[in-house]
Amino acid sequence: MKHIKKILFIAIAFGAIYSCSTKKDTVISRNFHAMTAYFNILFNGEEAFKQGIKGINEGYKDDWFKQLPIEPIEFDERKIVVPSFKSSGMGAGFGDSNKEEETKSAGTPFEKAEEKAVKAIQKHGMNIDGLERNRQIDDAYLLLGKSRYYSQRFIPAIEAFNYVIANYPDANLIAETKIWRAKSNIRLDNEEFAIESMKLLMVVKDTLEPDFPDEIKEQAYTTLAMAYVKADSIQKVKRYLQLATRTQANRDQAARNLFILGQIYAQENKKDSATMVFNRLTEFKKAPYKYKIHANIELARNANNDSISNSLLARMQKLIKNRDNRPYLDELYYQVATLHENNDSLKLATEYYNKSLRALNGGDKQKTFTYENLGNLYFKNSEYQLASSYYDSVLNVSQDSLDLRIRRVKRKYKNLASLIKFEDIVERHDSIVRIASLSKIEQETYFQNYIDNLKVKDEEAAQLKLNQLAFGGSFGGGSLQSAKKGKWYFYNQQTLAFGKTEFQRIWGNRKLEDNWRYSEKASNTISKTDSVATVTKDTRYDLASYLEKIPTEQQVIDSLKVDRNQALYELGIIYKEQFKNRNLAIMRLERVSTLQPRKDLLLPINWHLYQTYTDAGETDKALKYKNTILTDYPDTVFAQLIKNPEKKFEENVKVNEVEKSYKELYYLYKKGEYKNVLIAINDILPTIASSKLKPKFELLKAYAIGKYLPKEIYKEALEFVAINYGNSEEGKKAKEILEQLNK
Repeated sequence: MKHIKKILFIAIAFGAIYSCSTKKDTVISRNFHAMTAYFNILFNGEEAFKQGIKGINEGYKDDWFKQLPIEPIEFDERKIVVPSFKSSGMGAGFGDSNKEEETKSAGTPFEKAEEKAVKAIQKHGMNIDGLERNRQIDDAYLLLGKSRYYSQRFIPAIEAFNYVIANYPDANLIAETKIWRAKSNIRLDNEEFAIESMKLLMVVKDTLEPDFPDEIKEQAYTTLAMAYVKADSIQKVKRYLQLATRTQANRDQAARNLFILGQIYAQENKKDSATMVFNRLTEFKKAPYKYKIHANIELARNANNDSISNSLLARMQKLIKNRDNRPYLDELYYQVATLHENNDSLKLATEYYNKSLRALNGGDKQKTFTYENLGNLYFKNSEYQLASSYYDSVLNVSQDSLDLRIRRVKRKYKNLASLIKFEDIVERHDSIVRIASLSKIEQETYFQNYIDNLKVKDEEAAQLKLNQLAFGGSFGGGSLQSAKKGKWYFYNQQTLAFGKTEFQRIWGNRKLEDNWRYSEKASNTISKTDSVATVTKDTRYDLASYLEKIPTEQQVIDSLKVDRNQALYELGIIYKEQFKNRNLAIMRLERVSTLQPRKDLLLPINWHLYQTYTDAGETDKALKYKNTILTDYPDTVFAQLIKNPEKKFEENVKVNEVEKSYKELYYLYKKGEYKNVLIAINDILPTIASSKLKPKFELLKAYAIGKYLPKEIYKEALEFVAINYGNSEEGKKAKEILEQLNK
């Protein structure tokens, strides 16, 4: 009996095993392989896939200053390769390399998910008579394609999706598969095919939608929006984002779609529509917090009137007080600052811009915007040196030198560079000349006061340092004495020893005497280099070292005055021509006119002051400089311009014709026909009064004069170009030639 039971058990076992063969189409076999494929393999693959998606969402860093990509992932197009496929009847890129793919160790979660999908297909596929009998295999192929998509292997992914579409046309996941195939084609720049396939999927009759779950509709419309982004059709992007955001089945993608839709409206200056979308996002309870907080920031950025701006200020202040918003303080402070700036509360704006810069964990890109806005504020207020320092900070912080905004800031900074240089020269030389003019006793008094103030500042800094060492810089738990609260510093041996060591490290061994902190107490220090002792002396408190640097020779002092006067003149031209700041231009030019400048500067100073006052409508003041030019320089070109001002001609010559004329005249100049060149330029100049090429003609005219007329006439022609077009390349070239001629 026992033998019979044993034989019967073995027979049943063999029968069960045989009935579960992948080549046997039985109910037991189908259910066995379906259950085993899912619970033993596919479940782990799907979990790995979810882990990969989570990693993308958490690791992707959005640039909130630009329009967000619809899908939060970046692919490197250089890694897209076309693989070779060998036909084995299984499709989806399976061939003779199956064993290699099966044994390959998975690195990323997506590679692990792909490995599990391949394993499920290979071990539990039931392709019998051309039909797949295992209902889990289409899920495995979909997982395989999605994993390959995120591994940036789009062509193998499309192979997997096509296999599902061809072999499982009635599967419940066929719509999702078509969506993923469309996304893969978008990544391969086949957006037209993606759009066509999505429209076939989503339109049943005319404009009717198929009866898909909300999640599938969201995916489909989001994919269409992605395709139209690639096709540069913003109106279609808006349309499909609107359709995608009707429901919110996928909270991450729904929040992202809403934010992008709001950004598009804002870029189109449709502030009301943008405000409506961002408000909708702030009320989306399940949306990830990063989208909600930035939606509030965008609401403030799109404020279009004072009443709304006041309510938004209150909202922003409430967000700032929320401790959960600490990672976003730099952005919140910045936005509050811009609201105050728009309301002309410049003091408050500056205060909040500085708070944004001091916020912990502030982003570099946010800092570039803050520095730039501060620079613009000071620039508008004519504080060009401060503006230059903030523009410099933008360039130091920025990581993207190719960005158009950064390049614009760089141009501003370069334009200010010469101005800052000349302002520094004026300030430094004024100071030296003023001190040099003092008596010996006044000089000693001046520098002694400076040294005394320096000592006070050093003493305060030293005391602050000692306080920080003694109390750990704070009264919190980070200080050394925190373990023994309530006890005096000198009763704590640990903190006392630490403070003594730090004191000796910073100050060395000091005698117990008054004013021990002064640096002169340690003025003589010995350092050994290659066994040779050298003595260094700190001269910061040494009165004699300051006095010996004061120039005493009149030739040196005169040279400083000449350089200062030249800098003042250059500043006047820069403020007049480049920054259109009449007040500062007049201040610099009028000041240099009272400082006995070089003779060659007198005429251009009077000419520029005459022009500036005339443009400002102050004819009485302009008359003074006009009379000076007519009286003292009657034979100059500038006097002739005053007597017979040029008529305003409408420019009736096209730019290309002007360029052609210049080339012809330059060719004549090269041939040596200088007189003909001069005659032709005199004829053409009245007809190109507003042309950008006029400085080129004037300089060529000066060159022609220099070839056959006296040197004095040549210099006058060059001076005309240098004075009237000082900021152009031609004006700078004329200045260089004049400097060579005057040597």
